[in-house]
Amino acid sequence: MKLHLLDVAIIVLYLLSTIFIGLWYRKKARENKESYMLGGKSLPWYKLGLSDASDMFDISGTMWMVSLCFVYGMKSIWIPWLWPVFNQVFLMMYLSRWLRRSNAATGAEWLATRFGKTGAGVTGSNVVVIAFALLSCFGFLAYGFIGLGKFIEIFIPWDLVKAYVPFSVAPQYVPHVYGIIFTLFAMFYSIIGGMHSIVLGDMIKYGIMTVACVWISFIAAGKLHGNHLNVPDGWYSPFFGKNLGLSWTGIINEVNNKIKSDGYSLFGLFFMMMTFKGFFSAVAGPAPNYDMQKILSTRSPEEASKMSGFVNIILLPIRYALIISLTILGVLFYHQMDLKDAKGAIDFERILPAVINSFLPVGLVGLLLAGLLGAFMSTFSGTMNAAQAYIVNDIYLKYINPKASTKKIITANYLVGVFVVAVGVILGFFVKDVNSVLQWIVSALYGGYIASNVLKWHWWRFNANGFFYGMLSGILSAMVFSLIIPSVELLYWFPVLFAISLVGSVIGSYATAPTDMAVLKSFYTTVRPWGVWGPVKAIVMEDDPSFLPNKNFKLNMFNVFIGTITQCSLTILPMYLILAQKTSLIVTIAILVVTITILKKTWWDKLKDY
Repeated sequence: MKLHLLDVAIIVLYLLSTIFIGLWYRKKARENKESYMLGGKSLPWYKLGLSDASDMFDISGTMWMVSLCFVYGMKSIWIPWLWPVFNQVFLMMYLSRWLRRSNAATGAEWLATRFGKTGAGVTGSNVVVIAFALLSCFGFLAYGFIGLGKFIEIFIPWDLVKAYVPFSVAPQYVPHVYGIIFTLFAMFYSIIGGMHSIVLGDMIKYGIMTVACVWISFIAAGKLHGNHLNVPDGWYSPFFGKNLGLSWTGIINEVNNKIKSDGYSLFGLFFMMMTFKGFFSAVAGPAPNYDMQKILSTRSPEEASKMSGFVNIILLPIRYALIISLTILGVLFYHQMDLKDAKGAIDFERILPAVINSFLPVGLVGLLLAGLLGAFMSTFSGTMNAAQAYIVNDIYLKYINPKASTKKIITANYLVGVFVVAVGVILGFFVKDVNSVLQWIVSALYGGYIASNVLKWHWWRFNANGFFYGMLSGILSAMVFSLIIPSVELLYWFPVLFAISLVGSVIGSYATAPTDMAVLKSFYTTVRPWGVWGPVKAIVMEDDPSFLPNKNFKLNMFNVFIGTITQCSLTILPMYLILAQKTSLIVTIAILVVTITILKKTWWDKLKDY
C-alpha cells in the first residue's frame, strides 16, 4: 500500500467537503420539487456541462478505457463508440434543443408532450419508459459500484483491515465491502442537497482531476523520454482494416487472450456494427439518465445545446491525457505490477490502480484518488438523482399522492434515494466485472430502446401504443438475448433486436388511432422537429401560414459529421501530445482549427435560428 499521511488527508478533506456541500444546499433543495430535481432550472449551461462531463468521468469507465488503451493503443479511441460517445455531437447540434423545448422534468413526463395525457397506450408508455430508466440506472449503479470496489482494494488490501472489523469477508466480496463504504458518502450529499449539491460537487471534483491529470501527464512524458514502449506494430495508429492487426506474441502473450475474449479481432466488422448501432442510438436522443436530467435542467434550448457541446471540450482532452499517461506507465512498468485478481487470473482493469499505487509520488496519489473517488460519487449521485426523479415524479406524484406537499415530496426523495442505492449495491454483488455489465447495458438493454425513441421524434403516426409495444418487445428480447448469448456477441445481434423493436413499434402504432391532432400540433410547433410530419405540418400551416417548419436536416447532419471529426480530434490530441508523436499532433491540430472554424459559422452563430 502506498498511502502516505498527505494522501490520506487529501482524500478525507474531499470526503468531508461532500458532506458539507450536502448540508449547505439542504435548505435550497427543499424549496420545491423543481429545485431538488433540476436545480430550479437556474444553473448556467457551463456549470451543467462541467457537471455532466464529470458524471461521465467515472472510475469504472476510466479503468476500462485504460485497459483498452494498453491492449489496443490508438485504436482504443473507437471502442467507446459502443456507448456511443458521439451521441453528444447529435445532442449539441439539435437534439438537446428539441428535448429542452418540452419543458418537462423527466423522460416519462416528456411523453405527455408527445402523446398526450390520456388515450390508448399512454399509461403503458409511461410504465415502460420508467421501467427502462430504472433498469438502466440500476445497471449503471452496479457498474460504478463494482469498479470502485476493485479500485480501492489495491490501495487498501483487506489483510490490513480484517483485524479491525467484527466479520469475515470472502476474497471475491472484498471490493463490494469497499464499494458500500464510499457509496454512503455519495448517497448522503446527493440525497440531502439534490441537483444543486450534485453540480457543485462535480465542479470541485473536476478541478481536482484537472490538476491531477496535468501532473501525471508530465510524469508520463518524462518517463517516456529516452525510452521505447515495447508494443506491437500498429499500436500507435488509430487506423485498421478488416482485422485488428495487433499481435502481442513475444511481448506480453497474455494480452492476446484479452483481445480474443473481448471479441474485437475482426475489428472492421465490429466497427461497422458499433457505428450502425451508435448512429440510431444517437438519433434516438438521450436515454433517461443523468444526461437527460442535466439537459432538462438548463435555462433555455440554446443553453441546452451549448451545454452538450461544452461536455466534449472539457471532458475528452483531460480524460484521455490521464488514460494515455497511465497506459504509458503501465506498459513501461508492466512486469513490476501485480495484476492478478483473487482467483490468480490477470485482470487488465487493475492497470489503473496498480500504476497509481506503484509509480506516482506522494500528494499526486491523494489528488488522483480523491478525484477518482469523486468521479465515482458524481456518476453515482447523478444516476441516483435520475432514478429518484422517475420514481417520485412519475410514480409517487402521478399514481400514489398527486397532491403531496413539498415536505412529503422531499421525504419521498430521501426514502427513494436510499432504496435506489440499496438496489444498486445488491445488483453489484452479482456483477462479474466492469466489462460484463457495460456490454449488457450498451449492447442488450439499449438495443431494445432505440427503435421507439428514434420514431418518437421523426414520425407523426407513431403513437403511445406503438411506443409501448416497441419498447416492451425490444427490452424483453434484450433480456432474453442477454441470458442465452455471450456478452461479447450481443453487439452483433443488435440488428435483430432493432428489427423486433421496430416491428413492435409499427404494429402497435397502426393497431390504434393516431395521437390526438391537438397534441401533435402542440408538439410540432413547440419542438419543431424535422422528419415525416407532413399531415401535421399541413394543418399547422393552414392554421398559421407564418409558421416556419424546420428545414435544417441537411445542416444538422453536416454539423454532426464535422462535430464527430472534431470530437475524435479532441480525443486523440492529448494522446499524440504526451506520446510526442509530432507529425500526427500537427495534423490533428490543423484538423481541429478547420472543423472548429466551420462549426462557429454553421452551428454556434445559428443557435437561435433553428
